[in-house]
Amino acid sequence: MAQLASITLASSGSLNLSYASPNTASIGNLWYDNSDNRIKYSYYGSAWSAGGAMITARSQLAGAGEQNAGLAFGGDTGNLAWSCTEEYDGTSWTAGGAMIIARRQLGGAGTQNAGLAFGGQITPSFTRVSCTEEYNGTSWASGGALSTVRYSLAGAGTQNAGLAFGGGTPSAVSCTEEYDGSSWASGGALITARSQLAGAGTQNAGLAFGGRLGSPSFTLQSCTEEYDGSSWSSGGALITARRQLAGAGTQNAGLAFSGCSPAGAVSCTEEYNGSLWSVGGALINGRFNLGGTGTQTLALAFGGTPALLYTEEYNIGSQIKTL
Repeated sequence: MAQLASITLASSGSLNLSYASPNTASIGNLWYDNSDNRIKYSYYGSAWSAGGAMITARSQLAGAGEQNAGLAFGGDTGNLAWSCTEEYDGTSWTAGGAMIIARRQLGGAGTQNAGLAFGGQITPSFTRVSCTEEYNGTSWASGGALSTVRYSLAGAGTQNAGLAFGGGTPSAVSCTEEYDGSSWASGGALITARSQLAGAGTQNAGLAFGGRLGSPSFTLQSCTEEYDGSSWSSGGALITARRQLAGAGTQNAGLAFSGCSPAGAVSCTEEYNGSLWSVGGALINGRFNLGGTGTQTLALAFGGTPALLYTEEYNIGSQIKTL
């Protein structure tokens, strides 16, 4: 039940709200915070908050894991690809083992102690690669190569049941591949071939959204597709069409955030319920080419263009607002 701090009515007719200990464990509570002399209330909603800054500022990176056990790897600072890996504990980032192949615009999946990195582009030659690497929480080891060499692709799933889809060769492709822990096999093609898209979910329940078509139109996409382990079907369209966005969550509880629209970087977040997207809380720092991971209710956003250190944490639940 909602609580209201003790109040009195002044002779002037104004309302006096006296100090009360806040009850932030539930929603609908109103109180006066004497630490900053402001009135605050709690409500149910979604919001991003600042997390610990990354060690290395970068964009076009990939991510895996959870909000309190995140993994960031690859990316670039300008036109220089990086091999560095960082691990997030819910508060700060620490250095992990370096990737074997420094690259950017790669795909990622898995967890902090069982990560998967695949595809991408190396510099300064800008050569596309098919190599896969597996992370054990300390170091990376070589895995089976992708069948289709590509970059700007999306990923989902786990280290032993990964999913790679879309991307550029440089033309936008529709191909999907499934990883079994040692090698990739062909899966069902996307309905719409595209690159610079985002993904979420698992190998047998994947989610693909956003991105852009290939030459000559390069049209931004709002379309969503759902994978059942063998084929893709159409889902509800994103509210905001965009590319170079990030994703988190599952097929029935997905999260799409930030990215690039014709007007530039956007901060908008959208939540998917298995059928439709709805508006979520906006990021503090709108950006694109960022990394993302986690769940719909506890997500993590990090990095972005131009080579950023920002980390933000998403939460759906009890929030506090200051009047």
